[in-house]
Amino acid sequence: MSTLLIQNIRTLVSCDDHDTVYENVDLYAEDGFIRAIGNDLPQQADKVIDARHMLCYPGLVNTHHHLYQIFSRNLPEVQNMELFDWLRSLYEIWKNLDEDVIRLSTLTGLGELMKHGCTTCFDHHYVFPADAGDLIGAQFAAADEIGARMYASRGSMDLSKKDGGLPPDSVVQTVDEILSDSARIIERYHDKSFGAMHRVALAPCSPFSVSADLLRESAVLARQYGVRLHTHLCETKDEESFMLAREGVRPLEYMEKLGWTGDDVWFAHGIHFNDEELRVLAKTRTGVAHCPISNMKLSSGIARIPEMLSLGVPVGLAVDGSASNDGSSLMEELRVSYLLHRLNSSKAAPSGYELLKMATRGSAAILGRSDDIGSLAVGKCCDLFLIDSRRLELVGACFDPKSVLATVGVRGAVDYTVVQGRVTVEQGHLVTVDEESLAREAEEKCRAYLNRCGSP
Repeated sequence: MSTLLIQNIRTLVSCDDHDTVYENVDLYAEDGFIRAIGNDLPQQADKVIDARHMLCYPGLVNTHHHLYQIFSRNLPEVQNMELFDWLRSLYEIWKNLDEDVIRLSTLTGLGELMKHGCTTCFDHHYVFPADAGDLIGAQFAAADEIGARMYASRGSMDLSKKDGGLPPDSVVQTVDEILSDSARIIERYHDKSFGAMHRVALAPCSPFSVSADLLRESAVLARQYGVRLHTHLCETKDEESFMLAREGVRPLEYMEKLGWTGDDVWFAHGIHFNDEELRVLAKTRTGVAHCPISNMKLSSGIARIPEMLSLGVPVGLAVDGSASNDGSSLMEELRVSYLLHRLNSSKAAPSGYELLKMATRGSAAILGRSDDIGSLAVGKCCDLFLIDSRRLELVGACFDPKSVLATVGVRGAVDYTVVQGRVTVEQGHLVTVDEESLAREAEEKCRAYLNRCGSP
């Protein structure tokens, strides 16, 4: 049995059902699960952390990422493009992905996420070049190595340029190939157990890069196996125009007809839903992953988050691809989201604490994991992070610990991150891997990969 004791926590923001905030409290975990929060706890454990000046929060939960894009961020040739042109350009790089690129980009992205308080990451991988290797297996292996809770997807594309889609022929597959490999990956990697470190969703890329058959059959297969469904939707006006021209209906109506609404479905971005569509999402409990920085960088628009929350649409927070964001920090998304909606919606904007809950409870809910992650309570996974309140940038800012991450923000690494009771970040540095060696190896691989692709 492994044990963890965090003593003398200055403030613990639980995000539990009662919005409990504890002061000067201890937390004790056994075998990755919280067994007690209180003041008269065991005084010995395998690992003891003195947190007398620390703020403690549930681990952040990232509901949409593209970790492979770590190796194509900040490329000057795409910096001023919008989504469709941006994708067409970058597919020429991404068609050269292989297992080693995926392993190292996953390690890099997960490491960056964990250094900023994220403990669970959903990754939407949908680019599968021929003979590239076991890309999803490489992701899970990387997650195990670094200690992150990984929710991977078997993404897919079956419409290439010649079929009216955006990607090149070399990264699309047939419906039969996709469904067969989807079943293989679910059977091999999906863990339904409480506190699972590995889960799988089925995630065709988008309605403009996959066929109706693939969307329909993916939904059937997902429900046969009891796994969740995910895709991009209503990200841009170009997508809306594309679907109206090709299908004669708006994107959400198209997805509804194919079985893509319900409490086992969530969409990335969801910027351009109209009023009626928001009501459909609320009624069907279909979720939305909010990606504020990516939405701004690609000039896609501002998601109607205040209205979604008011109607009861399930909403989580997300980073999106590191090439449409150029970073991998859910902590940064918290503050940007707060400021964006204050600017756009004034008094109707969510509070700092509401956004923290979006990044924890809300994100856990749309991943179907409200029972074991997203809050700090007895019986739940011990996923959390700690921040020293004595930091210079937090002087005079900790009067409202529930909101401070969104209103003031924390720009550097957190002091500790704990995943399933295991310390993965200590004093701001990764402890599960050699951070310097990883950075060096990943940079070398990134340069070799981009050189092979003909990009500087």
